[in-house]
Amino acid sequence: MGRLISRRAFLGGILAATTGTGGYARLVEPEWLDVTHRRVVLGPAPGVTLRVLHLSDLHASDVVPLALLQRAVTLGLAQRPDVIFVTGDFVTRRWNDFAAYAEILRPLSAAAPTFACPGNHDGGSWAARIGGYADLSRVGELATAAGIDLLCNQAREISIAGRTWQIIGVGDYWSGACHPDIAFAGLSARLDVTRLVLSHNPDSKDLLLPREWPIAFFGHTHGGQFRLPILGAPFAPVQDKRFIAGLYRWNDRWLHVSRGVGNLHGIRFNCRPEVTLLELS
Repeated sequence: MGRLISRRAFLGGILAATTGTGGYARLVEPEWLDVTHRRVVLGPAPGVTLRVLHLSDLHASDVVPLALLQRAVTLGLAQRPDVIFVTGDFVTRRWNDFAAYAEILRPLSAAAPTFACPGNHDGGSWAARIGGYADLSRVGELATAAGIDLLCNQAREISIAGRTWQIIGVGDYWSGACHPDIAFAGLSARLDVTRLVLSHNPDSKDLLLPREWPIAFFGHTHGGQFRLPILGAPFAPVQDKRFIAGLYRWNDRWLHVSRGVGNLHGIRFNCRPEVTLLELS
């Protein structure tokens, strides 16, 4: 998530006008992790079940402490995943203590194969414009230290739960780095292989549509972060506001959009941070 428009001023005005709500939105909900479970049937015939832990938008920063991320990791691993996906935005702009951060994340890869894709805050043209990293080297070093395979327009093939899976991760959409043609290059469609796609921004789904895949995992939206009665999530940073949080059916495929763990500006309202376990069969 990132493009601020005028939502900081808008949210600040609401919080100033509603002191009780402001205290809750700053002090309670950003730390109140929600563990959600979803079941997805990818094909008509029964088969193996893959337990996927989906985390997104960790956003380590002065308003998202490592203690919160550690609790998210602990809650996630308690779900006994077979594989773990992190769909971008490890940091907000920049981060100072990557060694401590790697220690927080390392239990993920120690428990199960862990893959990630980059987000708009992790490095690149978009991040550089707001004072972030000009490239992915720092977040890439973090991922390597934590044993996480950061996929930027790359694919991996692994065998888990008695089946072969192709994990495809693309670059960030806002940074102009989302290139499915590169990510899918050399991959042949096979009946014995299931493709799982990682992309930070759900608006990238249209670029991904020409390729074959049954499910894709996204973040970026924070679920809207501040959801209002009637209005919903007017400041969700996506063009297509049909897909802001949860599991969706779209063009005979599945999309899962995580509400994320962290946040921007230390605020959440009616939109708790999320750790998700999906059972794919």
